[in-house]
Amino acid sequence: MAVPQSETVLREDALNYTASPRSVSLARRRAARLVTEWGLAGLADRTALVVSELSTNALLHGTLPGRLFRVRLALIASAVRVEVSDTRGERLPRVRTAAEDEASGRGLLLVGNLANRWGIMPRNPGKTVWAELDIVEGTPLWQSR
Repeated sequence: MAVPQSETVLREDALNYTASPRSVSLARRRAARLVTEWGLAGLADRTALVVSELSTNALLHGTLPGRLFRVRLALIASAVRVEVSDTRGERLPRVRTAAEDEASGRGLLLVGNLANRWGIMPRNPGKTVWAELDIVEGTPLWQSR
C-alpha cells in the first residue's frame, strides 16, 4: 500500500492523530523534525506544508467522530513520501478553483505545486492520500555532523 515493492524504505515513521486542529500542527512539526533528522533539511518545510494540507483535508473531510487519521512518512532513495489516511473512502479529494474571497479550498493545489506527484489509494475502510517530494540529485541522504 505504501511504497511500491521496488522501492526500499530507508526510514519510516507513522503516527495516528485525533481529529482536532491541534493534531495538524503536531503532525506538521513532527514531519519537519523527522525529515531534518533524516538529513534532508532542505525538504523539511515543503514536507511539513504537504503534511499540513493533507492532514487538514483529512480532518475536515475524511474523519468520522471518534476516529483517528494516520500520517506516515517514508524515506526512499529517490523521495520523501507522505501518506495521510482517513476513514472516509467515499469522500475523495479533488483539486478545485477557489474564488478570490474564499479562505480555503486551495490545499490540493498547494500539494500539487509542492510535491512532484500525488494521488489517492483506496483502503478498507477509507483512503490514503499520498505525495512524493523528490530528493534532488546530489543531495546527500545523511549529513555528517
